[in-house]
Amino acid sequence: QVRLMESGGGLVQPGGSLRLSCVASGSILSLKTMGWYRQIPGKERELVARVVSSDLTGDSTDYAASAKGRFTISRDNAKNAVYLQMNNLNSEDTAVYHCNVEGVNGAGNPFGTWGQGTQVTVPS
Repeated sequence: QVRLMESGGGLVQPGGSLRLSCVASGSILSLKTMGWYRQIPGKERELVARVVSSDLTGDSTDYAASAKGRFTISRDNAKNAVYLQMNNLNSEDTAVYHCNVEGVNGAGNPFGTWGQGTQVTVPS
C-alpha cells in the first residue's frame, strides 16, 4: 500500500507564498506521475500542476492556466517527493490541495493514489 503525506498548507495574505510538500511511502517500485490538484467546496477537483517522469525524455510538466507563471512543481525521486511552490497567491487559490501519485508498486502492479489534502486559504 502506498501512502501520501502532505504538508505546507495554511493561511497566507494575498501576494504571499506557500510551498506544499508530498512524500510517498510504502511499497513503491517506481513513480511516474506526481501532481497537485485542488478542490473548492461544491466544485470538481481540478489539476493545478503535474510532473511526469520518462526514461526517454526526462521530466515534463503541465500547469493549469491559472498556475502558469506563479506556481512551480518539482520532484525529488530519491525522496519520492513532489513539491509545489506557489507565489503571488490570491483569494481564488483558496482550496484544499490534494497530492496525486501514479506508478508501479513493489508487486509490479500499477497504482494511483490520493492524499487527504491540505487547506490553503488566501483571504480576499
